[in-house]
Amino acid sequence: MSNPPTLLRAFSTVGGYTLMSRIVGFVRDTLISTFLGAGRDSDAFFIAQQFPNLFRSLFAEGAFSAGFVPIFSQTLEKDGPEKAKKFADESFSVLSVILIFFCAAMMIAMPLALYVMAPGFDRIPGQMERTTELARVAFPYLLFVSLTSLQSGVLNSFHRFAVPAAAPVLANITLIAALLVGVQTGGDRAMFLSWGIFITGIVQFVWLWLDCRRIGVGFKLVRPRLTPEVKKLITRTLPVVFGAGIYQINLVVNKTIASFVGTGAVSWLYFADRVNLLPVGIFGTAIGIALLPLLTRQIHAGDETAAIANQNRAIEVSLLLTVPAAAGIAMLAGPITSVLFEHGAFTAHDRVMVAQALLAFSFGLPAYVLNKALTPGFFARHDTRTPVKASAIALIVNIVLNIALTPFLGHVGIALGTSISAWLNAGLLAAGLRKRGHLLADARLKRRLPRLILATLVMMILLAGLQWLIASEYGAVFGVGDQAPADNLLRTGALVVLIGGGVIGFGLAALLFGAAARSDLSQFRRKTAT
Repeated sequence: MSNPPTLLRAFSTVGGYTLMSRIVGFVRDTLISTFLGAGRDSDAFFIAQQFPNLFRSLFAEGAFSAGFVPIFSQTLEKDGPEKAKKFADESFSVLSVILIFFCAAMMIAMPLALYVMAPGFDRIPGQMERTTELARVAFPYLLFVSLTSLQSGVLNSFHRFAVPAAAPVLANITLIAALLVGVQTGGDRAMFLSWGIFITGIVQFVWLWLDCRRIGVGFKLVRPRLTPEVKKLITRTLPVVFGAGIYQINLVVNKTIASFVGTGAVSWLYFADRVNLLPVGIFGTAIGIALLPLLTRQIHAGDETAAIANQNRAIEVSLLLTVPAAAGIAMLAGPITSVLFEHGAFTAHDRVMVAQALLAFSFGLPAYVLNKALTPGFFARHDTRTPVKASAIALIVNIVLNIALTPFLGHVGIALGTSISAWLNAGLLAAGLRKRGHLLADARLKRRLPRLILATLVMMILLAGLQWLIASEYGAVFGVGDQAPADNLLRTGALVVLIGGGVIGFGLAALLFGAAARSDLSQFRRKTAT
């Protein structure tokens, strides 16, 4: 095995490809908003694609990775590649059998499942039938993307982060191609998108399978058996499945309440969440993927000091990137929504509704990423129960807040309740690690946090000044209320100036005040043994 990369280098690798994926994803979402708008067809599609993504989080991203990666990494270090490969093949076979039967059962029961996900659709003639049709096409995606998650865990354990991180880029390109084929042929655009989701699963699976073969872990189907290692995997995975289930129940509750708000509410929340998930996906995903194998190795080697230091760096990087991002998104919610989505069937009213939800979502942005940075501290120590308890408490609070706020704030209340519950979850995780002595803020973290806040305030003042200058020179470039915005070129250029000015302003202020240092950049390039 090659020497493992530093935390920041691994983070930059995953984050770079995730950024590329999110950019392509925005192109995808812009095309969807242009050709589907925010109405009945888009509501049906977004609920349909939510089904496989919901269960993907159960079988794949959170649960299976949290259980599989520590066991595989330890087996690799202790018993060698052959034993680790055998464990991977056994896990692959058991997971495949479970998913095949589960996918078949869900496709048969889809109409009933929709009454849980979006009961409000029953009040709209034909909406349940339309959503069922789309969901049945998209659902088999779950099989392939879950197996892809297993492949990613193996590759990450071998310090190969680039290929798994690039897989979502291919997925988004495939989905864009499916939509454009539907548009060009005059076909059912929502149906073409649903078929596109199914195909993206196959594309990602093949992409990672080829890289696994390069390192000698090609995966093969063996007779599914509950070996001691597989039983250990299931034992450690089940609590995380429950925890991931809690999070997904959170999403279901949000969409269930949104389905009663009115036509377009599901789509407004989707588009706002996509923007908010850009930094979450880049920073949160990268931190979580890079940190878990690193902490597992250091804890297994008995080096708690190094593990705690890396935990501090993960928190520092998370806040350094997300606090200014949250402030910027909050201040530019309207301009961002206008430039990305206000085209074709997407109206000025839709822009206002999405911008309001985006403002509420941005409040929780740092918390979403902190959750990703804190949970590896539990998983690496084989504690999968504590994060579940924290998620359960946050879920209850989220449901209560959504029910309480939605009558007064509509779909914005759903976004605000989600943000508040995310902060509660992060607080509970931090308290749990601190109580056990696994989270001790060092001098560097304490010194840099207040300076980060100061640099963010400077950026906000700069953004306010730039917005005033643009409005003085060109008027309401991004539209006001239901008023249409300026042409695409002008508003896109104005947004580039705002974002670029904000990034440069924050970067200079962070260096000036000591919230970051030039020496940090060298760690993104340097490899060190651990």
